[in-house]
Amino acid sequence: MSALPVLDVVCLCAAWCGTCREYEAVFAELKQGAPGHRYRWIDIEDEADLVGDVDVETFPTLMVAWQGRVLFAGPVLPRLGDVQRLLAVQSERVAAWQARGETPAQPALGVPEDQARAYVSLAHQLR
Repeated sequence: MSALPVLDVVCLCAAWCGTCREYEAVFAELKQGAPGHRYRWIDIEDEADLVGDVDVETFPTLMVAWQGRVLFAGPVLPRLGDVQRLLAVQSERVAAWQARGETPAQPALGVPEDQARAYVSLAHQLR
């Protein structure tokens, strides 16, 4: 059996956000429990140039990407089990693509087109 794909797991947060501070411990647990992925904690104000046109309306917002394709982008609750399930589902999705030899197009994100482009741009910068 092949290794699970490496995902880019990015938390978009703000230092002033109490929920983000609460989520920081969950994010650290996630990294410890699934160390095969690449993790990035981005304060949208401190790293505004990197974030670009991504418009974070709800904190924290999580982005999960694979090879520049954004698989998920949206707000998350500070619950470890929820994000562990999200990563498991996305890892399985990518592993299925790899098993079939597919290189899929950017999946639909369910966000406005300008925001989808902004998330994809961020994902490409982090590769």
